Amino acid sequence: MPSFDIVSEVNEVEIRNAVEQTNKEVSTRFDFKGTDARIEQAGKVLTVFADNDFQLEQVKEILVNKMAKRGVDIRCLDEEKLEKVSGNKVKQLVTVKTGIETELAKKIVRIIKDSKLKVQASIQGDEVRVSGAKRDLLQEAIALVRKSIDEFPLQFQNFRD
Repeated sequence: MPSFDIVSEVNEVEIRNAVEQTNKEVSTRFDFKGTDARIEQAGKVLTVFADNDFQLEQVKEILVNKMAKRGVDIRCLDEEKLEKVSGNKVKQLVTVKTGIETELAKKIVRIIKDSKLKVQASIQGDEVRVSGAKRDLLQEAIALVRKSIDEFPLQFQNFRD
């Protein structure tokens, strides 16, 4: 029976490269001279440091540009609240989301079931498996999910006949 998986993954190597490129550009730019602007990475959590709010936004903008050039979907970034560190210095945590959350998985299954396509969708951990009798039906399901879900990056893998 043909099937495929709907997943949400990011390339961690590309994220690390984007962070390193951002830090390199920030260290060489004139408007950041003598500041403590940088990004630290601990797994899937990025911590952005800067001397003030404006510089923090500039560092995040550089990071987003570097990620976009490297093919990382920036919709996977989840920004938390700005924190004051000491004096005027600020930091912000940015989490890289991977895997499909339960609510989104339920929404995908509901969309597929409401479409009356002759396919079955089931939640398996942090991914959704869709199976059906014909390959054409699965391709219709992919098109339907792509059209319906645009707030979160999704990939379609393991397409099997």
